[in-house]
Amino acid sequence: MKNKIVEFVNLGCSKNLVDSEKLSAQLERVGYRCRHDSDNIMGDIVVINTCGFIGDAKEESINTILEFCELKKKKKISKLYVMGCLSGRYFDELPGEIPDVDRYFGKFNYQDLLKELGETYDELICSERTITTPSHYAYLKISEGCNRHCAYCAIPIITGNHKSRPIEEIVEEVKWLVSKGVKEFQVIAQDLSFYGLDLYKELKLSELIERISDVEGVEWIRLHYAYPSQFPWDVLRVMRERKNVCKYLDVALQHISDNVLARMHRHITKAETLDFLDRVRKEVPGIHIRTTLLVGFPGETDEDFEELVQFAKTQKFERMGAFPYSEEEGTYSANNYKDDVPEEVKQERVDRLMKVQQRIAFENSYSKKDLTLKVIIDREEPDYFIGRTEFDSPEVDPEVLIKKDKDLKIGEFYDVYITDAEEFELFGEVR
Repeated sequence: MKNKIVEFVNLGCSKNLVDSEKLSAQLERVGYRCRHDSDNIMGDIVVINTCGFIGDAKEESINTILEFCELKKKKKISKLYVMGCLSGRYFDELPGEIPDVDRYFGKFNYQDLLKELGETYDELICSERTITTPSHYAYLKISEGCNRHCAYCAIPIITGNHKSRPIEEIVEEVKWLVSKGVKEFQVIAQDLSFYGLDLYKELKLSELIERISDVEGVEWIRLHYAYPSQFPWDVLRVMRERKNVCKYLDVALQHISDNVLARMHRHITKAETLDFLDRVRKEVPGIHIRTTLLVGFPGETDEDFEELVQFAKTQKFERMGAFPYSEEEGTYSANNYKDDVPEEVKQERVDRLMKVQQRIAFENSYSKKDLTLKVIIDREEPDYFIGRTEFDSPEVDPEVLIKKDKDLKIGEFYDVYITDAEEFELFGEVR
């Protein structure tokens, strides 16, 4: 090797990013320098952490692998390794299809890459990571896998059943991250709602969040990817009582029509969904709910879609994304349903839903005008400091653009007076 630089190319979700960060820490312990800048490759060794969730993500992963295979043929890199969800899902097929990769690793055996490089995995630093996000926030993965087996979803095929991390292990990781300057934690899992059931025989999310909240230096905790059925209701009490637990809940709802929900195997009805949302909003006044809706699922009629549009209009979700159905091999829907909604109809439905959401987003943003909100500063740009409120997760939610009439510090909190608003941006000043 010309050098001991490992280049990570991270694709897909924040859960993958955490795996790359943990592997980076192990490599750096034995003298490697790890970089996460795929636009400026300097190292001989490249590790691609792939996504295999939906068609577009799989295509991006394959194209990225092929691009780096070309760099290897041109001798611009020496070693190419592939890990993550795509690699795990097609572990037997990929070596034959793309043989120029030196070795493939699955979703859960990426530590074996150390052995490939002649190194060993150090259990003593299993909670340590190379932080690749801005140093004031980090993603905190509390479990893997999912037991829900929704008809359209390949995640259980890739990751298996739900597996929680022990509370003590997670708390130790939080303490280590705080010691490195992290103040804000995005708590992530494929299914937050089931946390603890496998380890402790009962739902433990509320206890976990309380334990994290107790760690000195934790300023914000934000919850991502809950499910509405078998929800751990006590976590709402924690959200009410703890100032450092953000009034924010990311919960995948997918649809509202009983016809579609049943075909999706969501194990919840329209009436139960509405009761769930009503209870969440009553128990945590001011909460911001983020959700995703899936349109064009096999068998979705015009009437089903109109029901979904009315649902979005009525609920006025503070944060919402809509996506077209993509058939995934091996799933129940791929094996048992005909993909009968034309692609152009799927896209028309997505566009219509997001147009509805655009109006709702503007109303929500404008309601914050003339309020003073606690904001964390993420970065500085030529004309503004860019920050977020407790209601905004990094990279996916609106930002606050703050006048540069004062010298603000990245990673610090400020009280910001909101002077104006657009659909997906707030404008403010520190007074």
